[in-house]
Amino acid sequence: MRLRRAVVTGGAGFLGSHLCHRLLQEGYEVVCLDDFCTGTSANVEHLLEDRRFRLVRADVTDYIHVSGHVDAVLHMASPASPIDYLQLPLQTLKVGSIGTLHSLGLARDKQARFLLASTSESYGDPLVHPQPETYWGNVNPVGPRGVYDEAKRFGEATTMAYRNAREVNTTIARIFNTFGPRMRPNDGRAIPTFIGQAVRGEPLTVAGDGSQTRSVCYVDDLIEGLVRLLHSELAGPVNIGNCGEMSVLDLARLIIDLTGSSSDIVFVDRPQDDPTVRRPDITLARTALGWEPQVDVRDGLRRTIEWFRELTLTPESVVVPQQSQVPLLVSGVTGS
Repeated sequence: MRLRRAVVTGGAGFLGSHLCHRLLQEGYEVVCLDDFCTGTSANVEHLLEDRRFRLVRADVTDYIHVSGHVDAVLHMASPASPIDYLQLPLQTLKVGSIGTLHSLGLARDKQARFLLASTSESYGDPLVHPQPETYWGNVNPVGPRGVYDEAKRFGEATTMAYRNAREVNTTIARIFNTFGPRMRPNDGRAIPTFIGQAVRGEPLTVAGDGSQTRSVCYVDDLIEGLVRLLHSELAGPVNIGNCGEMSVLDLARLIIDLTGSSSDIVFVDRPQDDPTVRRPDITLARTALGWEPQVDVRDGLRRTIEWFRELTLTPESVVVPQQSQVPLLVSGVTGS
């Protein structure tokens, strides 16, 4: 009996690497595709000894071909933090559009289940709170965050078009703020920034007055939700996130407390189009998938802080390597 086989794009990134690990635990063979623009082979180094795991350097905005059978394609590839997609705007748009088309083409060619990792940023700066999947969002398409928001919204529309017009078995996950080990210390998001500042005894830089809210989910819970969605028959979109909402200022204070830091808090300018509120309505995930977060935010933050403290490099010295030693996937046309 052959093993199930999954292709994970962006599999060497923060979420992708955790997903690859979990799929191996589920009994899959895993082909991890990554161009390493924000991911790193260090995230999956612990998987390389598993003969069921293959790491391949590939840009999914090129035509891609994977030989052999494929049962699932999970499209996780994309710069995901503001510091990344503001520096890589065209790459972000291309991976959300062309990369999604190519990943869907692979799924169609292999008759595989396709999962799109979309985002709560599809809701923009929401006028409905909490955000249900039926809400269409409030996105500024020409603002600085538009390259990410609209790339993901295009990806959702493309996924539904392939489902309806090409009969591809697809689903869409709308991922809310997630944290945990393997986040890049310098990726610009609140939690790694606050943890890094706190453990170094530096002031925590809170945007605006810190009253804007976030709902943060520990990575293990997020991955559990994605796997359940993959194995379901839902088309989505489905919100996957923690509905425990807190202000950014309270998050900063909590991290100071958990690290035992003496850091102060300073306030800096708030980025343009920064969402004022963010909290998922997870009724669909609860009822259809039997899923909801299990890890308390404080416990998740403690685990994340411990991982950050074990890093031997400071955030300023962390550089994503070119990783040319990882084999390049030979390009080839998939289905379209």
